[in-house]
Amino acid sequence: MKIVACYKVVPEEQDIVVKGDRTLAFDKAEWKIGQYDLNAIEAGMQLAEAAGGEVSALSIGGKMVDNSKLKKAALSRGPEQLYLVADDALNAADCYSTAATLAAAVRKIGGVDLVLCGEGSGDIYAQQVGAVLGQMLGYATLNAVSKVTAQGDNLIVERTLENEVEVLEVAPPAVISVTTDINKPRIPSLKEIMAAGKKPATTWGVGDIQTELGNKTEILSTLAPVEADRKMIILEGDSDDKIAELYEHLRRVLA
Repeated sequence: MKIVACYKVVPEEQDIVVKGDRTLAFDKAEWKIGQYDLNAIEAGMQLAEAAGGEVSALSIGGKMVDNSKLKKAALSRGPEQLYLVADDALNAADCYSTAATLAAAVRKIGGVDLVLCGEGSGDIYAQQVGAVLGQMLGYATLNAVSKVTAQGDNLIVERTLENEVEVLEVAPPAVISVTTDINKPRIPSLKEIMAAGKKPATTWGVGDIQTELGNKTEILSTLAPVEADRKMIILEGDSDDKIAELYEHLRRVLA
């Protein structure tokens, strides 16, 4: 089975600065692999280790994705090779442009049986790319997947829904978006990090793949929420009087 695990490079949350006008500054933010995407990479590795197969990592974005530290961070978690579409034209790519570029890259890689995505990106968290990507590729597409195993040539997929667990048998090719419950991403050893530098990495620009760019959405502004002062009202106990007092406080605040 030929597996591609997709990931997005996102800014480190702790390094983002909220300015006085509530806009965000990313100047001092380090770049990292999105936390949700680590589950996708780990899911691909566990599936390949259990049933056999080859795992490649794939990322698209601005020139910052073609960074030796970030490439080692992906490859040290097990994938045999890495594909990148690094182009500053993708700096502001929305879900549509991201999915279109990933689809073009998957087609260029060729022969892919399974594409794995995280449940959402670590920055926007729109949870749309996996679904749009599957539609563009014409693959079976599933989200909210908490378990995936191989059974013969097919995949057995569990989706954890609000009140039930849905079990499906899926014939590849497929695009699957996994939840954080599916696994605990491995922590690479120093040896694995060093070995990652010797693994092959292929970098393309937008002009090297047949893709359709053109954002379908426009971000008008991104603002941090307004900070509210805490009331510092602490009520102890669960008597009817305390509950009534809590209700009264809430009523006044929400009125």
